[in-house]
Amino acid sequence: MACLFVSDLHLDPARPQITRLFEHFLAVEARAAEAVYILGDLFEAWIGDDDDSELAARVARGLRDLANANVPIFFIAGNRDFLLGPDYAARSGMRLLHDASVHAIAGVPTLLMHGDALCTDDHAYLAFRDQVRAPEWQRQFLAQTMDARRAFAEQARAGSRAHTRDTPEVMMDVNAAAVASAMRAAGVRRLIHGHTHRPAVHRFMLDAQPAERIVLGDWYTQGSRLRVSVDNLTLDALDPALATARG
Repeated sequence: MACLFVSDLHLDPARPQITRLFEHFLAVEARAAEAVYILGDLFEAWIGDDDDSELAARVARGLRDLANANVPIFFIAGNRDFLLGPDYAARSGMRLLHDASVHAIAGVPTLLMHGDALCTDDHAYLAFRDQVRAPEWQRQFLAQTMDARRAFAEQARAGSRAHTRDTPEVMMDVNAAAVASAMRAAGVRRLIHGHTHRPAVHRFMLDAQPAERIVLGDWYTQGSRLRVSVDNLTLDALDPALATARG
């Protein structure tokens, strides 16, 4: 059996074909998995576990069906859904993990991250990340009305698009020293993360030992899925046409 990894799905009502592709993934391939790991940005935006949208309910149903089939689902929050918490996790059958958790994947100790904390050259983003991850900021935000939270989320998305447009790409990628530091601190030689939308398997030397960093792709126009088993590792794109038969 294999463990499956996805991240950066950015599920949004504006892209229903990607939601259908994710439902197909949960209902078909994931049913035979040892475990499924979602490494952040499941949603394009998340305004709190009391979100009453149809998309939130639909995704929860698909996840819960998989959990009811005895497939463990693990979730690490991303920069778009950092407010996803225990209530929605319980509703969906997911198990929350802290960022930079270590799990034995196919017998290999593996560091699991969303990946944004590794982008240490993007100082403006890290300052924003520190702000919105603060418990007091989150308490005040969640105390607002649903409409106010949705307006803020839309404003934040527009700001993110502008930041991406105006910031050199190299600054928004992971920092090699930050990667090495995180892996040393965790005592691992394998790291899996998302966030940068640059799917690849990077093999390198860390303290004179072979190491690898696997980057998951986004789901804006197709899917991206990593399969890890004892004797194989594959990072593939998933065609949205797979899900055309689903509602």
